[in-house]
Amino acid sequence: MFWCLIPAVPNIHNDAEVICVTNDDALTTARRAAKEAGLMTGISSGAGLWAALQIAARPENAGKLIVTIIPSYGERYLSTALFAGLTD
Repeated sequence: MFWCLIPAVPNIHNDAEVICVTNDDALTTARRAAKEAGLMTGISSGAGLWAALQIAARPENAGKLIVTIIPSYGERYLSTALFAGLTD
């Protein structure tokens, strides 16, 4: 599964970028957000965070503030692979 993050209102006349994120990267990043930052996010939020981290790592963005929206809460994923083993 891939998550493709596109602008809310795509405009084909600008240079909007589409970033596709694998399900594994989305899950890994959501788990990392929980462990490292205490953010209980959902899988789509993990995808958004992963994309933001990729953009932030670009040399042209050094020193810039990168913002992403966390669109999902992790409560509905407590019994899934997303949070399996995080408390062990």
